[in-house]
This record gives sequence, structure tokens and C-alpha cells, in this order.
Amino acid sequence: MSIESGPWDVRRLPLAEGKTFLVTGGNAGIGYFVAEQLAGTGATVVLGSRDQTKADAATASIRSHVPHARVRHLPLDLTDTESLKTAGARLAIDRLDALVCNAGVLFEEPSRRENPDGQELMFATNHLAHFALTGWLAPLLAEGRVVTTGSLVAKSARLDVDDLRYTRGYEPKEAYSRSKLAQMLFGFELDRRLRASGSRTSSIVNHPGGALDSLTPSRPPVHVRSTGTRLRGLPSGALLQGKHAGAWPAVRAVLDPSAQGGQLWRPRVFGLRGVPTLEPVKGKLADTELAARVWAASVELTGVDPFA
Repeated sequence: MSIESGPWDVRRLPLAEGKTFLVTGGNAGIGYFVAEQLAGTGATVVLGSRDQTKADAATASIRSHVPHARVRHLPLDLTDTESLKTAGARLAIDRLDALVCNAGVLFEEPSRRENPDGQELMFATNHLAHFALTGWLAPLLAEGRVVTTGSLVAKSARLDVDDLRYTRGYEPKEAYSRSKLAQMLFGFELDRRLRASGSRTSSIVNHPGGALDSLTPSRPPVHVRSTGTRLRGLPSGALLQGKHAGAWPAVRAVLDPSAQGGQLWRPRVFGLRGVPTLEPVKGKLADTELAARVWAASVELTGVDPFA
């Protein structure tokens, strides 16, 4: 794995005209800013979102900040197996240069929720759906990148591979952490399998650090930050950042020619804020045995084996 080389200016991104990037959850939050920043490179950006109204609002906002932006919407429901299965055909393109697995849900209510297939909903949406979507889109990603957005909380998660449905001792915050750990393990395991097969596709993992709405610039109607909210968030700015900055590691993973498969990109300052930089892959994230077990279980649960 090469070390980081050369300066990277988050506000002067390399051009990517002629390329196509799909961002799941590109209609809101960090995903919106990933899409907006990628649109500024001249690439075609596809917003993967199940909500047409929100996708239209995000498209209008991006175009108001990026003149002549090439943005389109792919109706995509991460809780619907058929929506994932037909995504490639509905994209109607020959090549996808990057799939950004960004969308995620966090439920705080204590009751456990399931998707239509009976899987715990956060694990199913955040991990299994992206696992399956990557498999269905594999033919379009022959020389592209799969960029998986995880979370700092993944490092403290306790993942029980024998109970991925989380039927025992359910706790919502832990369920979210488990889903993000599984997602990041998937990104690293995918790259190992791609390298072993000689594929020219690469899989890169990132996390956004601490990204708060109160530190995020307004993008009405996608996100509106009041003066009061901005002022209340100022003290947090010493350690944390807005979602526009939380998008930087994913954007670099998509665009930087020197970025390589198997890398982990995160904010420079304590992994919480700042420009994107490389982080060593260690601890649970480097557990190849755990990653292989999660992969095998994910294949069984989804019926899809990405790039097999």
C-alpha cells in the first residue's frame, strides 16, 4: 500500500468529465455534499434515493451551486430487493466509475425493526443492501471504485456473526455500530477478493469523522441552518465539522488517482475533522477472519456474491 503523496485541495478537485458516479443517499446529509462536490468535477452524478421529492430538491440545490451540473436520479430503495436487483438495468449505462455506498439509517427507538426479508433494519439497510447492490452493479464497475462510508463507532462495535439478525439483547445504538463495522469489513474484504482475482476494480473505505448539522452550511430546502443553530454549534467546531467536510474523505477516495484499494481515508485531526488523510487499517477492521465470516453470512442472507 502506498503512502499519501502530494497535496490535496478539497476546494480544487481534479476534473472527471465523462465519468459517472452513483451516490446512495445522495439526496441528504453527507451524501448530498459528496454528490455536490463530485458534480463540480464535470462528472455525471447519480443520486440513489427512494424519495423522488427529496431527490428533486437535492438536484435543484446542486445545480444552484454548480452551474451546468450533470445530475440525475435513480429511484433506489435499499429495503427493496427488487429495486437493488434492477438498479443496473435502470441506470442504462455501460460503465460506472464509482459506487459510493453512503446511505444509512440510525433508529433510536428501543424496539427492533425488520426489513421485508426479516433482517434487522439498520443492518439490512446499511450493510446488506450495499453488499447486494455492489454485486448487482459489478458488471458496470470493471475498472471502477467501490467507496464504502463507515463510521468511527464501528471500531467499538461487538459483532456477533452468529446473530446478525440481532435477535438477542437488541440495543439500537449498538445495532447501528454493528452495521457500520460490517460495512467497513465488507469494503476491506471486497478489495482482498478483487486483488486475488486480478480485477482492476478497487474497494476503498472511508469515514467522515464527527459531522454535525449545526456546523453544516445551508442548502435549502435540503438543509436549512438557522442563525441560532449556527451559534450553538460554534463551540463544537474546535473538534468537529460540518457534513460538507465529512464528505471530503469519500470524495478523495473517488477522485484521487493515487488512492488504492484497501485504504482507509478519514479526517486528519484525530479522525474527527480536517482534510482527508490515510489511516492505518488495524484492530477489528484488520480482522480478516471476521471479515470472511461476515462475507459468507452476507452471501447467505442476500443470495448475492459480489464479483464472484
